Amino acid sequence: MPPPDSLFFRALEPDEGWRGQKEATSASQRARMLDAITHAVAEKGYSRVTVGDVVGIAGVSRRTFYEQFKDKEDCFLAAYATGTEALIREMVEASLAVSPDADWRDVLQVAIDSYVGGLAADPKFAKTFLVDVLGAGHAAVELRVKVYEQFVQQYVILARRAARQQPEIGEVSVVYLRALVGGIGELVQEHLLRKDAQSLPELAPVLVQLVTAVIQGAGAVAPAPISR
Repeated sequence: MPPPDSLFFRALEPDEGWRGQKEATSASQRARMLDAITHAVAEKGYSRVTVGDVVGIAGVSRRTFYEQFKDKEDCFLAAYATGTEALIREMVEASLAVSPDADWRDVLQVAIDSYVGGLAADPKFAKTFLVDVLGAGHAAVELRVKVYEQFVQQYVILARRAARQQPEIGEVSVVYLRALVGGIGELVQEHLLRKDAQSLPELAPVLVQLVTAVIQGAGAVAPAPISR
């Protein structure tokens, strides 16, 4: 069963709107399977993981697995999407908890701390979806592009806040923000390969400096648009 601090546990925890025990049980089973494939891939690599590995770790039957997922790939993609949505939601919630009048750099600090803290708290998730995902096939790589775009949108909101507070910054092109998110991904991936997920908070100051530099500098330049 996923630990209480698992991204999947938090993402799928039953709420008051759920109709009853059946839904709660289904959500718990789903969280366990998403957590299981994440751990299995982190340990063995995507290509070597089987459905048997997933159900064995999750403690569910194959029938239960196939009631929720078509195959291993479907489960893996669901884990990536669910975990990322939880990570971004927690970043947004942390940012919203900051005073509406707070400096945009303070909001940035809180968001980055939430991001690296969330990854550090779930090392298997960090390794699987920032390193191993690249070897999980075309669908996973396509989903990675969509995941990155979700992060881009958060930086669009931050850049607009920065421009309101400091008009001299101007509008920051989404081209630069996509490059920024890609750069953050590379830095985090390199840290995971050289060190470990638990030490990711060490990277926070560098990420804050990077985002600050891009937002403050990129608003002065208007790059040619590129196709999506």
